[in-house]
Amino acid sequence: MRKFTRSAARGGALAIGAALLLAGCSAAPEAPTGSEPAAEEPTVDIVPCIVSDEGGFDDRSFNQLGAEGLRAAAEGLGVEAIEVESSSPSDYAPNLDSVIAQGCNMVVSVGFSLAEATGAAAEANPDVNFAIIDDNSIEAENVKPIVYNTAEAAFLAGYAAASHSETGKIATWGGIPIPPVTIFMDGFVQGAEYFNEQNDADVEVLGWDVEAQEGSFTGGFAAGVEAKSMAQTFIDQGADVLLPVGGPIFLSAIEAIRDAGDDSGIVMIGVDADLYETSPENGDLFLTSILKGMATGVQTVVEQAAAGEFTNEPYVGTLENDGVGIAPFHDFEGEVDGELQAQLDEIRAGIIAGDIAVESPASP
Repeated sequence: MRKFTRSAARGGALAIGAALLLAGCSAAPEAPTGSEPAAEEPTVDIVPCIVSDEGGFDDRSFNQLGAEGLRAAAEGLGVEAIEVESSSPSDYAPNLDSVIAQGCNMVVSVGFSLAEATGAAAEANPDVNFAIIDDNSIEAENVKPIVYNTAEAAFLAGYAAASHSETGKIATWGGIPIPPVTIFMDGFVQGAEYFNEQNDADVEVLGWDVEAQEGSFTGGFAAGVEAKSMAQTFIDQGADVLLPVGGPIFLSAIEAIRDAGDDSGIVMIGVDADLYETSPENGDLFLTSILKGMATGVQTVVEQAAAGEFTNEPYVGTLENDGVGIAPFHDFEGEVDGELQAQLDEIRAGIIAGDIAVESPASP
């Protein structure tokens, strides 16, 4: 194994969790169909680095997937990578400055929250290439957005959630109201509404109004009292399928479900990674997960930069290129409606063909 360098964040570093495989995602747009991203010797000198948001690299989700992609690229290229965790938003700009000072010339920022700091760093360092996950707001020749139309995949998950619900109520809520969060919620609600239309049903979605773009948020991405309280609120209202969108807040939702008892019948839908795989101790609760191929996206972008092929053209993951999708039903395979998978396959094809509209103000 190659050695990877972990640099301490100015706000304090956390321990990195073990690297976990991303399930259910295949190569994204720039990689040849049916192939893995190329692992070639770099044609330019490259020092790849990544800066997390405040969730840290052991969040079993968003930051962790980005770090896995960077590690895979560095391993294949035979170079050392530098990873820096942020413990609060005040760390973002200093941490970006830190990796640039260490010689990084391909810097990956994990998340919309780092947009302001990344834009400023890119302007101040025009010879350094940057990529930022889940943000398309920076207009600069040296910044490449890595974005995902997760509303498409969330639509499938919303349909599945409505199909599975016994109470006729499902719920979604987020960490904070930013596009990378609300895009999941938009697709989820629309998928449930499509289920109602197609099956003459009346499943209610709590927590988000697509038209008004208003709903429930915990105020941050950390697990804790606020996140658990919100999950408990929806459980008390009768929701039996929950979609918390915002990194570690799902851990608090799990606590609330466990408190409800093993016979509650309440299940969850994960986001970003297949949480059945990344949080196996809670696998019995995950109906499915909405997947974003962030590891593949980061790996491909870093390898392109190493080959001298960096551009600022956005990297967009969709259902069509398998950049987004939903995970298998795993332990619930025998419990879901026998026709559900065939219905989801048909809906997926309809979305790709443009016959089924999935609309979100947050779509890239």
